[in-house]
Amino acid sequence: MTRKKILSVLWDYFILSVGTLLYCIAWDSFLIPNNIASGGLTGFCTIIQFASGGLIPMSYTFFALNVLLLIAGVAVLGKGFGLKTIYAVLLSSLLFRILPSFSFLQAVPGNFLYIDNRLLVPVVGGIIEAFGLGLILQRGGSTGGTDIVVLIINKFWPISPGKVYLYSDLVIIASVLLVPGKCFVDMLYGYVAMVTFSFMVDYVLLGSKTTIQVMVFSEKYEEIADYIIRKMDRGVTALKAVGWYTRKDRNVLLIMVRKSQLHELCKVIKEMDSKAFVSVSPASSVYGEGFDELKTGINRKSKKDIKG
Repeated sequence: MTRKKILSVLWDYFILSVGTLLYCIAWDSFLIPNNIASGGLTGFCTIIQFASGGLIPMSYTFFALNVLLLIAGVAVLGKGFGLKTIYAVLLSSLLFRILPSFSFLQAVPGNFLYIDNRLLVPVVGGIIEAFGLGLILQRGGSTGGTDIVVLIINKFWPISPGKVYLYSDLVIIASVLLVPGKCFVDMLYGYVAMVTFSFMVDYVLLGSKTTIQVMVFSEKYEEIADYIIRKMDRGVTALKAVGWYTRKDRNVLLIMVRKSQLHELCKVIKEMDSKAFVSVSPASSVYGEGFDELKTGINRKSKKDIKG
């Protein structure tokens, strides 16, 4: 392995570690100390801990159930997925066991992280959980559980990760009502954490990948188009148009860029032609080279192939 490759691998595992730490803090600092169970396998294991009165720590069930799900993950997503997920599962299982011993990290009365408004607890916990898990998923890993299901589904179908979590967690959170002493409001707090998480995880995972459609009306369209192709590594399409007021033919540039590149593009356009007219609009889905892969589901053999 080259030095660059080694540093890239080390950086991936560093980000995985940071994401796993944030994910575990969300649970052990905010949700569990306040008797809130959100969704996913972690939420299911938390409910088991609540139901057993703490006799069955969630760290144990979290590790045991993930072993089974990892087998499915490796089989479908490959060894690269398996190695990073095994690392994240082992680290999170260890952190779930260790973090409760640091009582000062718990968001309870008397501690620095204490939040007086209980409704804000699942919101803060959901945001931290989503940010941590987003970092993990970006590096090709997972904390296991429903994360594995999400990655498997998203590999074949262009379904929002947040929506998969949202639907799968409904039943898990509702099951808290089966725990003695829990009531309807406990389930509501779990749903608050779930909704916050589902929206935030999409933002973390897809925010930097959001695609913007830009149309540029400028007399200096050639200079702008050349810069975009050579410096920004993006394609440009020149559309023939007619200015109805002047009745003159002109070229309009159609450009698809990532949201993170929009600032650079607008700056360049302004420097080259301060009088340019620019139209910017979000593009919900863009597939093709340089953007996302078109996913239509698992390939199925045609009837002709089966018969032949």
